[in-house]
Amino acid sequence: MRFSLFAHMERWDENVTHRELFENLAELALMAEAGGFETVWIGEHHAMEYTISPSPMPLLAYLAGQTSTIRLGAGTIIAPFWNPIRAAGECALLDVISNGRMEVGIARGAYQIEFDRLAGGLRATDGGKHLRELVPAVRALWQGDYAHDGDIWQFPTATSVPKPVQQPTPPMWIAARDPDSHDFAVAQGCNVMVTPLMKGDEEVADLKRKFDTAVTNHPEVPQPQIMVLRHTYVHPADDPDGWRPAAEGIQKFYRTFDAWFGNKTVPDNGFLEPSPVSKFAERPEFAPESLHKTAMIGTPEEVIDRLRYYQELGIDEFSFWTDNTLSHEQKRKSLELFINEVVPAFR
Repeated sequence: MRFSLFAHMERWDENVTHRELFENLAELALMAEAGGFETVWIGEHHAMEYTISPSPMPLLAYLAGQTSTIRLGAGTIIAPFWNPIRAAGECALLDVISNGRMEVGIARGAYQIEFDRLAGGLRATDGGKHLRELVPAVRALWQGDYAHDGDIWQFPTATSVPKPVQQPTPPMWIAARDPDSHDFAVAQGCNVMVTPLMKGDEEVADLKRKFDTAVTNHPEVPQPQIMVLRHTYVHPADDPDGWRPAAEGIQKFYRTFDAWFGNKTVPDNGFLEPSPVSKFAERPEFAPESLHKTAMIGTPEEVIDRLRYYQELGIDEFSFWTDNTLSHEQKRKSLELFINEVVPAFR
């Protein structure tokens, strides 16, 4: 099982500068490379300080110049916000800059607040139509001249300039949850990335079953891969309460996600207050004690035991999701423990 790092710049107040956050993100990425991680993933989000990444491409291009082995994943770009020609060209350019280390994940999008500002109020739930049209169009543009007459985009003959280093195409990933999404991804020859969020490891097993069903339904397609993305925090074994700051931090992250996802309040200069704890009194999955069990939080041995189960399920890649509202120093120490005490158990 491979390991990767999934990270964004997180800003929770105006006391920290964006430049400092950028330098912190770069430090974590360099640590991941030195620790033998396969990929660093950075997603796409707009106008929200708690997940800063208006485009993963410049961040990954910078990291391409600072690294030599780690792969560089746009994980994920939001299909309705991209024209296929632009997506093909920018991804291929990153592949050229990195000399063949680019990977791209594509998602339909989730926050209506972003769609209201970037996609003319398109319903976020309709973003899957764009994803299904974007993926084959980008692949065709990477191969050469291609004209497109789709339901969403229409353009005369064009091609991707530049062309990617990796041929016939760089690896593509689809963020999937329901069976239809798994089936589309596998049918297209794409890998699958899944996020169990606040659900337990039974959700990981269920998502793997959906993936396996899609693979069985498409024997004509070479075996794709599946990645699990999960909030991760490792604390020392001699600190039995070390889980609590992480669980409380991840709870704050999800309460902030809820505030943005709910789209009930106008953001104030890119900030939204987290939804109050009282809102989730009847939602035990939000409690720190529950998040301690569902998020990948624990001592090195506890984390190793759970990851062995993922390995037995057939998970190809586990992505260490470092967004959790905690300080850079806390994140750095957690990643260091993971690299020094967890990764060697899988080598």
